[in-house]
Amino acid sequence: MSAQSATPIDARSRVDALLRIFADVRPGEGGRLLALSANVFLILTAYYVMKPVREVLILEQPGGAELKSYAYAMQAVLLMALIPLYSGLATSLPRRRLINVVTAFFVACLPVFYMLAEARTSIGIVFFLWIGIFSLMVIAQFWAYANDVYTVDAGKRLFAFIAFGASSGAVFGAWLSGHLIRTLGINPLLLAAAVILALSLLLFNLVDLYARDERPAGHRTAADVDIGAGNAFALLLKSRYLTVMALAILLLNWVNSAGEYILSAIVKRSADAAVLAGTIAAGAEGRYIGAFFADYFQLVNVIGMALQLFVVARVVGWLGVPVALCILPVVALGSYTIAALIPTLAMVRWIKTAENAVDYSLMNTVRQMLFLPTTREEKFKAKQVIDSFVVRVGDVLSALTVYLGTAVFALSVSQFAWINVALVLVWLALSVVTGIGFRRRMARQSETAVPASA
Repeated sequence: MSAQSATPIDARSRVDALLRIFADVRPGEGGRLLALSANVFLILTAYYVMKPVREVLILEQPGGAELKSYAYAMQAVLLMALIPLYSGLATSLPRRRLINVVTAFFVACLPVFYMLAEARTSIGIVFFLWIGIFSLMVIAQFWAYANDVYTVDAGKRLFAFIAFGASSGAVFGAWLSGHLIRTLGINPLLLAAAVILALSLLLFNLVDLYARDERPAGHRTAADVDIGAGNAFALLLKSRYLTVMALAILLLNWVNSAGEYILSAIVKRSADAAVLAGTIAAGAEGRYIGAFFADYFQLVNVIGMALQLFVVARVVGWLGVPVALCILPVVALGSYTIAALIPTLAMVRWIKTAENAVDYSLMNTVRQMLFLPTTREEKFKAKQVIDSFVVRVGDVLSALTVYLGTAVFALSVSQFAWINVALVLVWLALSVVTGIGFRRRMARQSETAVPASA
């Protein structure tokens, strides 16, 4: 080793050694790992800085609470048109330019929304739809890129740490928005989010340039291979692996959203009972409910971050992706069975805390790993369908379940919980099949020794 190269190599080694506390980081992997984690940290920070603006703009409109429910269905319809458009861009543009164009579009929209909000223009529903599309497409695009630059082995080892960047960005963004609101007000948060998102785009370009510079001369990577001209929805439907995966994620979102209704219903019932008992004053229900959910969300995020940093990588390493994929449905099965039998606030709070903490940490990481043994076309096109359209369809089905259960059949909280138990059983079966498909794709890759993205 020469004296000239010793210093940078030693610096890289120190970074690798530090990160090895949290993940199985191999020599030379630490720099890119930190940069990608910081990239998704900034994306999630920008999103959570914008979320309070979304709530204010939509709730200021007449019937705002009802509009929020309908907007998820509208997002699903809108995505049916946007996904083919994104698919066309993915076919015609190189990977880096695709991400630059899409992210720059969202950055450019934010100053426009700021000016319209300052002019008191009614943009609540438009911004709600826009931020919903942003939160799904840009984050899915980031993970498609991460799947594309890492091998299957490296992704299985390192994705948990990258996902920690997303988790910590969500927590920091929520904290930052609260402080900025008190000093700047609501609308300037849009400009703050634009700056943060622009920084994330700058960091992405630096990461991508570094990845290109460090490859051997004449070496072709996934970035040099065309994405292909296939239709995004057709790609999903022609692959049994992707179709089953999509159905499993649809059930996940359906169950989780319905579970949030169960928790909300019990909290509301508890607040009303506290007023009748004289524990809280009449008219103080909102403060009671708000305080409950503030504590609940904080606890979920803290537990989720701890699991992400110290547990997820080890669970995936010890048990493998197929087994790790089934952990959340097993947790949910136990949770909703208990909720159906003991529908008390204390019990439902803790089981939903456990479910969401595992969802935001382990499940979120494993979901991204499922795309490691897929083609570039599947990563950049079919993944958008699953992570955006399919997720929103799960929300719509959950809303339909709640509507039928409350307005038509007048179901109790316990009965809603039993519906979730039945849905979880289907979800668990689909997860098992998805895990088998993942293992088979991995085996085919090992036999052919050809990267899935080639």
